[in-house]
Amino acid sequence: MIDKQFLGMLVCPSTRKPLREATAAELAAVNAAIQRGAARNRGGAAVAVAWAAALATEDGAWLYPIQDGIPILLTAEAVPAGG
Repeated sequence: MIDKQFLGMLVCPSTRKPLREATAAELAAVNAAIQRGAARNRGGAAVAVAWAAALATEDGAWLYPIQDGIPILLTAEAVPAGG
């Protein structure tokens, strides 16, 4: 998915702490919320398209989408890990 060296340079834009690849369980939870129409990003917009990949904050509280291989590291685009 993401080159490990590149991933090591990425940090959460809010906390400046390291990010990690989201687990399959985390992706499943956010995609279930998207399917239910319950997923909203930090900016308040509904998330309508399922995610194939994401980066998670160190504590697992927030997920950032990866679209077409590009991490979208904008604070407003983060979704709570539970959707």
